[in-house]
Amino acid sequence: MSKRLELRLRKFFNIPRKGETFEFREGLVSQYADERKDTIQRVIAAMTVGKDVSSLFPDVLKNIATHDLEQKKLVYLYLMNYAKTNPELCILAVNTFVQDTEDPNPLVRALAIRTMGCIRVDKMVDYMEIPLKRTLKDDNPYVRKTAAICVAKMFELNSALCLEQGFLDRLLEMIDDSNQMVVANAISALTEISKSTRTQMLNIDSKILKKLLMTLNECTEWGRISILTALVDYDADDVNEVQHMIDRISPQLQHENPAVVLSSIKVLINQMDKISEEQREALLKRLSSPLVSLMSTPPEIQYVALKNIRIILEKYPQVLSRELRVFFIKYSDPLYLKLEKIDIMVRIANESNGLLLLAELREYSMEIDLEVVRRSVNAIGQLAIKLSKISKKAIDVLYELFINRAEYVLDQLVIVLQNVLRKYPKEYLTTVITIISDLNFEDINDAESISSYVWIIGEYSREIPHLETKLTNLVKQFQEMDPLVQSTLLTTIVKINLTKPTPVTQKLLQQVLNEATTEVENADVRDKAYIYWRILSTDNESLQKKVILNKLPILESTIDKFPPLLLNELIHELSNLGSIYYKPASSFIGTGDHDLINSSSLQTKRLEELQQMAKNEIVNKTVKAENLLDFDDDEDVGQSPPPTDNGTSSVSGGANILDELNDLFSGLSYTQPAAGSNGDTKNSALFDLMNDTNTLSGPSTSTDKKDSNSNDLLNLF
Repeated sequence: MSKRLELRLRKFFNIPRKGETFEFREGLVSQYADERKDTIQRVIAAMTVGKDVSSLFPDVLKNIATHDLEQKKLVYLYLMNYAKTNPELCILAVNTFVQDTEDPNPLVRALAIRTMGCIRVDKMVDYMEIPLKRTLKDDNPYVRKTAAICVAKMFELNSALCLEQGFLDRLLEMIDDSNQMVVANAISALTEISKSTRTQMLNIDSKILKKLLMTLNECTEWGRISILTALVDYDADDVNEVQHMIDRISPQLQHENPAVVLSSIKVLINQMDKISEEQREALLKRLSSPLVSLMSTPPEIQYVALKNIRIILEKYPQVLSRELRVFFIKYSDPLYLKLEKIDIMVRIANESNGLLLLAELREYSMEIDLEVVRRSVNAIGQLAIKLSKISKKAIDVLYELFINRAEYVLDQLVIVLQNVLRKYPKEYLTTVITIISDLNFEDINDAESISSYVWIIGEYSREIPHLETKLTNLVKQFQEMDPLVQSTLLTTIVKINLTKPTPVTQKLLQQVLNEATTEVENADVRDKAYIYWRILSTDNESLQKKVILNKLPILESTIDKFPPLLLNELIHELSNLGSIYYKPASSFIGTGDHDLINSSSLQTKRLEELQQMAKNEIVNKTVKAENLLDFDDDEDVGQSPPPTDNGTSSVSGGANILDELNDLFSGLSYTQPAAGSNGDTKNSALFDLMNDTNTLSGPSTSTDKKDSNSNDLLNLF
């Protein structure tokens, strides 16, 4: 009764038996061309939002043979998307790709060769060789520029074949092409091949340089980036040639695309060491304006620009010395942008703008954003250490912040005070001691801050009032402290007993040494305690003072600096991802390929095996999708039988899918011409299929044909 009731309810409320995938499949095999095209658009929309529509592959593939350019572009887009994850499926359409590379429409030819390059299966190289040769010499520049990029993709699959067939030589010839985009794509392909092989495939000489500089102003923005990237490593011998490069590249600094601007700056900076000092100063002034213009871009681009600006400032600190106001924080800036701006402002601070920056940092330190406050307090300390003339006012600002007693300020404040004392051991000692005297370690929470607090007490124990009380409170919490604080407190108590010993401090010393050697688990703290105990057991006071009372060197700056070798590498990484990570690209891009190209077992299989794998995958995915979307439990729909040993399902739905593929691809085979053949012979069956759109109306109704093809699955192609 329940099944009959459910069936009646379904019919009454018109509940659909299938889901969205079933509707797509019905629309893709419709006899009406408009309906098929509309369904393909819906499939692409579903694919764009992340839905898995790979089970529709055979139905979408049947719509590739059409004269409707828009529909063909949609099908190609579908194939390119699933070529990355299911390359064995796309091998089924290899005949259509080859035929489309001879289409009269240049857009179809370009789409075909591009799609073939996107299928990352080694067997595709055998079918790409002749079409790629033909498209590299095509009359249409759009086809040539697409084929140039395809050479780089083919080189990744089979570099030996590219060299053998002269594809790289053809790329070098294309640098002299009359079309600017062809030149740019040829340069881009050669650059990518050079990076992958770590060899210089493009040797730029004066002739090529002249060609590239002339082409630069006529390219699109991405073409300009490719050319500028190639010019970065050019080593000019003549100063006049360098000046010519600067004059030609300087107009690109005004481009609206930030990537073009940064690429231009990178080229100019790499040529800066070859010009005179006077020319260098003039060029640096010319670079300040485009760098400032990057601050009017969206926040994400500003972040990238600030990362690159920091690298440039490390090399040439004077480039933005007069542009401090540009980096002032706005209320609408996201947090990551505010932190980068504070870092940049400290780096470009000098005696002329130091007071202005100090006033600005004082305002930032009173904001509600904790991270901004901490970074601002740290920046005030960096400013005090960097500019001695305004250090007194910076200390006054820090004291003012202490009076306000904001908890989130105290942690960073104590760290800054330690750094200030290491730079000015006696100049501002009174102010610092006043702050430390009124501060208890319970008021601060961060381990680094407590360590700085303990260090100040030990370094200036004679000036600290209530010293024994402070030490007693610290020793009570010794075992619960962070290892960093334990190590600092151990050194502090030993130091105090050598400079200002009292019965209380001696008792505290014995207690700390006992706890550090018997109850502390950290090996560094424990070993340090044993060393101190051994030294204190000796009678050599000079040794004790030499080892324990050794003072830290004068701190010159707390602003982070890049090592010289790293800085030189980062200059070459401007506008690249390495400038964001502050690492060379080689450190986070592995030398080995971990993608499907080399790691997949597909490369060891023959084309026939790949085709059979594709058919099996289509059947399994389709049957699985239909079973999942079948909500009927009545007698009309039963469970599907398990797949057979060879991976094909025995259900009628799977057989129908294979039959439809047989009907579509039967008789279509591409025989690679022998050496010396012109490769212009067309497959008559495929040609007839492309000119007969009625073939797309659905599977063939010929029972004999289906039976014949079903018995010979391995010879579909």
